[in-house]
Amino acid sequence: MTDTLKTLLTQVRGCELCADHLPNPPKPVIRVGLEAKVLVVGQAPSTRVHATGLPWNDASGKRLREWLQIDKETFYDTRYLSIMPMGLCYPGKGKSGDLPPRPECAPLWHPQVLAELPQIQLKLLIGQYAQRYYLGDKCCKTLTENVKKWQTFLPEYLPLPHPSPRNQLWLKRNPWFEQEVVPALRQRVKELLVL
Repeated sequence: MTDTLKTLLTQVRGCELCADHLPNPPKPVIRVGLEAKVLVVGQAPSTRVHATGLPWNDASGKRLREWLQIDKETFYDTRYLSIMPMGLCYPGKGKSGDLPPRPECAPLWHPQVLAELPQIQLKLLIGQYAQRYYLGDKCCKTLTENVKKWQTFLPEYLPLPHPSPRNQLWLKRNPWFEQEVVPALRQRVKELLVL
């Protein structure tokens, strides 16, 4: 890890920009490595992730690792994957689940961190917030459209639905995702990680 990246991660982990809007003291969750070729961009930490400091340490993470067909050890090895959510801290509870990621995080930290990760070749955009931010004008009106058009965003991006158990209905309504997208996702990740 370069001195620049170490300094930057210290700044990220000490960030209190949106502290007044959070239900708990800020605890930014990020894992990055210079060698990683895949970046996982999710929404924001869950309460469990906030408590443990380990991203995707919940049911959503289990399903995501199944989609990627990689084990926990590989998933958390920063030589293979970097993990940076749109909102780095737990945003709090809403009426139907967690609140959206805080809007301050990604514009402030993502460009700076990505500038220090030259090996990233694929960004997995998990959920609508990551897709809107990274796809910009190319973003479709719905997450489903983005995921259906996944091939048009390669080789840089691959949009995915959130692997949350709450998305079970979406997965049932869209069987093509697990039939077509997941095998292609696994193949691309396997190529990049050289496992």
